[in-house]
Amino acid sequence: MTLSGKDMSNRLLFLFLTFFVNLFSVSHAADIKNNNLIISGSKAINLDNWELVDVPPKLIQTKVPENIFAVVGGQMRVVGEINPDTGFYAYSPNGDYNALQFGNDFAYVKNTQISKKKPRNIPEDDRLNDLKNPVYDYLITSQKTPVYSATDENSRQIASLWENLRYPVLARMIKTDEDGDKTSWLTIRIGDRLGYVRLDDVAIDKGIPILTYHHILKDSENKNFRHTSTTTSVEAFREQMNYLKEMGYQTLSLDDVEGYLNKSANLPGRAVVLTFDDGLKSVYRYALPILRENQQQATLFVISARIKTQPQKWDPDSLQFMSKQEIKESQDVFHIQSHTHFLHRLDNRNNPIIFSRKEHTIMLDFKRSMKALAKFERDQRYLAYPFGAYNQTAIEAAKEAGLHIAVSTIQGKVKLGDNPYALKRLYAYSTDPISKFALMVGNSEQDVVNKNVVVDK
Repeated sequence: MTLSGKDMSNRLLFLFLTFFVNLFSVSHAADIKNNNLIISGSKAINLDNWELVDVPPKLIQTKVPENIFAVVGGQMRVVGEINPDTGFYAYSPNGDYNALQFGNDFAYVKNTQISKKKPRNIPEDDRLNDLKNPVYDYLITSQKTPVYSATDENSRQIASLWENLRYPVLARMIKTDEDGDKTSWLTIRIGDRLGYVRLDDVAIDKGIPILTYHHILKDSENKNFRHTSTTTSVEAFREQMNYLKEMGYQTLSLDDVEGYLNKSANLPGRAVVLTFDDGLKSVYRYALPILRENQQQATLFVISARIKTQPQKWDPDSLQFMSKQEIKESQDVFHIQSHTHFLHRLDNRNNPIIFSRKEHTIMLDFKRSMKALAKFERDQRYLAYPFGAYNQTAIEAAKEAGLHIAVSTIQGKVKLGDNPYALKRLYAYSTDPISKFALMVGNSEQDVVNKNVVVDK
């Protein structure tokens, strides 16, 4: 068989990734070599002809209630429990672990815990109905949550979901019992079979908050930016970040947000994304140490044309930009992404200049910025529009440039089904009490936003 260069590259990449995750990640402990196949989850590569093939699932059941592990927000953790005498479909049955479908990805159970008894058959409807119901929402668990075999609390409990999970939902239904009492149920999929969760046991996901920051200053040195609401005091920023840490919020990357929107990644329930626009020196001076101490990550949207060759002497009375050295030193915390190159300007009518530019011109600016920033972070996929300004022309330019996500300054949370090139964000003021900040980042019934934001121009 003759392979094209692209096909060979794809297969070599598959082999490399399989080898890599075997060495460095328990999350893919089920990747094994089986005769002439290298198996990874539901996919394998045949070493005889270098073909990628599907691995058929095998029906399994555990001996006792058994914990399952999965990667959630990039971290391996216990995510639930599957019950004995319950059949689930799994992959890679000859390795140390079995991989079974869990949410948007896989979970793993030790091979030694698999019963040798013939597994309980799964009704054929459980394998077919989920195909008719694509994921349309997420639920959030706040406690150990039972998963039933039917929309009946007296039905067999097939599994449990652990707390602090976002889990994809296939359908929602209301069941009325003999007494006329109504119960809302959510349909999910686990181990390639259907399960049912009471709505009263969980919360419906209200979206992921992406917080926006620009300029960070001590109150005592802030003389020129007191009336710009996008300038945050060091004291308020520290209080907000400490709150997130103390309450168990995980700071996500935009890779995680992309996986959330694409239904390809499992994420925690308590989650937030931190973003900083412009690439200001004050962020390096004040925000970076706080984030580093709290082990929190963030995305730094840099105006690439304003990166300084050498660090500037600190001056709190002006807007200063980070240097190449400062950006490099911050990469243990910040993901470096684009805030355009020359488009962060206003025209003579005080409107964002991006509105007067043609699609091709905008696209070239995006690509120029991406190329400049690739020196710091090779994978350039995300953009913050200048001043949050965008239109359909800018969206098309972002797509043409190869960007995957673009964020605006329209306020709100990111929800499943949102346009990835027009994602909303949130502003927390220095004057906001921590109780308001808690509502803003929490899974509250309605978005808590700050209006009339005045941006540092």
